[in-house]
Amino acid sequence: MKYAVIADIHANLEAFQVVLEDTKSQKCTHYCCVGDVVGYGPNPKECLDIVRGMNMPTVKGNHDEYCSSEEDLDGFNPHAAEAVVWTRKQLLPQDRQWLRDLKYVRMVASFSMVHATLDGPQRWGYVFDKLMAAASFTYQNTSVCFFGHTHVPVAFVRDSVVRGGSYSKFKVEPGRKYFVNVGSVGQPRDGNPKAAYVIYDLDEGSIEIRRLDYDIPTVQRKIMAAGLPQRLADRLSLGK
Repeated sequence: MKYAVIADIHANLEAFQVVLEDTKSQKCTHYCCVGDVVGYGPNPKECLDIVRGMNMPTVKGNHDEYCSSEEDLDGFNPHAAEAVVWTRKQLLPQDRQWLRDLKYVRMVASFSMVHATLDGPQRWGYVFDKLMAAASFTYQNTSVCFFGHTHVPVAFVRDSVVRGGSYSKFKVEPGRKYFVNVGSVGQPRDGNPKAAYVIYDLDEGSIEIRRLDYDIPTVQRKIMAAGLPQRLADRLSLGK
């Protein structure tokens, strides 16, 4: 059983399609999404339709929440807020209802997933370091939990202490807990513009991150054509 673990698609259809093609070549058998299907990018409806059509287990991200509601956007980054307002207009009522119905935390097979943190999943805190990861480990009831939100792939491991760092592929060892950020499909922020996703091979007991080139210029043109902020287009080339 091979799970493709996908996060932070952010309405980037070109990146999402490349990722899905790669999952086929890697013989993935199952799929799940760690939130933020929409927001920032120019194809929210198309990306959401794919996720829904594949019936992949999905948790709610902060952009999924705000794009499906009429909540005030005070405190939001101005570029992100502009994208949320635009995205709301692109979604049908049933799309927004589907996003509203998503849970903050889900069990999938033998692992769990949350968009932000396990200690306060609806508060949208960011996990960048071991101290922040330790708070989530307190609430983690599975050996592996996948998260997103920061768009930066990093794996935290708790045995006697909490350790963390970047990864390419590692084995899941008995007696340890893993809190793993799978990176972002549609808007990487680790300085690498390639789309990211993770393969969790339950039979082999391994977690591997995949990085893929996709057609960034086409997405940038779509962003500008939609009237979205240029910053959202420019950052795709930088991976920041």
